[in-house]
Amino acid sequence: MIKYTSTHILYFLSLFIIPTISLANMYQDSVYTVRTVVLDAGHGGNKPGTRGAKSLEKDVVLQVTLKLGKAIEKEIPGVKVLYTRTTDIDVDLYKRAEFANKNKADLFISIHCNATPARRRRNSKGKYYTVQDKTVRGTETFVSGFNRLGEQDAAIRENADILLEDNYEENYQGFDPNDPASYIVFSLMKNQYREQSIQLASFIQDHYVKSGRVDRGVQELSLAVLARTGMPAVLTELGFLSNPNEETYMMSESGQTEMVKNLVEAIKAYKKRVER
Repeated sequence: MIKYTSTHILYFLSLFIIPTISLANMYQDSVYTVRTVVLDAGHGGNKPGTRGAKSLEKDVVLQVTLKLGKAIEKEIPGVKVLYTRTTDIDVDLYKRAEFANKNKADLFISIHCNATPARRRRNSKGKYYTVQDKTVRGTETFVSGFNRLGEQDAAIRENADILLEDNYEENYQGFDPNDPASYIVFSLMKNQYREQSIQLASFIQDHYVKSGRVDRGVQELSLAVLARTGMPAVLTELGFLSNPNEETYMMSESGQTEMVKNLVEAIKAYKKRVER
């Protein structure tokens, strides 16, 4: 286990926060408007994400992301959409944030699907088996921030792709997504756009609810893909692939159309609020 000293923490903060502050300062001289949106389809390639009975997260979120991009460009004039991936390829988490920063994005939206964790149990004969709660459902949207101990599983799951990246020790300065002690680094990082991110996340959840979805709320979580972004950024979970009904909904044309509409309306509402 990595032991973090005050020197380590200061070093990490200089790597993460100073570049973000620099990016924030670039926008202070002009009126903030939403002109460029970066859409990030989670996972991809050899990182499938969560699994349902019939689908993989990487495929579902790519379908929704591409449809969302087309809808934004059609329904919100003057907004350009860029994608971290448009095919089934692997993109390292840190490169997704770098892409948004390089293109001076005004919003970063990472799209994912959820799943309940499979737990090991032992029966009366001493044999192990796995169980998964397939009744959990609903949507939730995360912003970069502080996660409580009970939320550690979600952070570890979403950051787990780091371990599959080449040179991840160097790219993330020793951060280990399986080591709870590592999360002190992200917990100390102040997102310069926290309030705006929460505002966007709230609009997203509000519009999901209007479609009858279960609201699991807006939460702060220590997520690598959001930590280095120099703009308002959210990670939205479309639903639970571990729930058969939600998996069917997220795979369907009608379900994806509805989720895209929710997200477009949320972006419209956010844009109207910040530009008024």
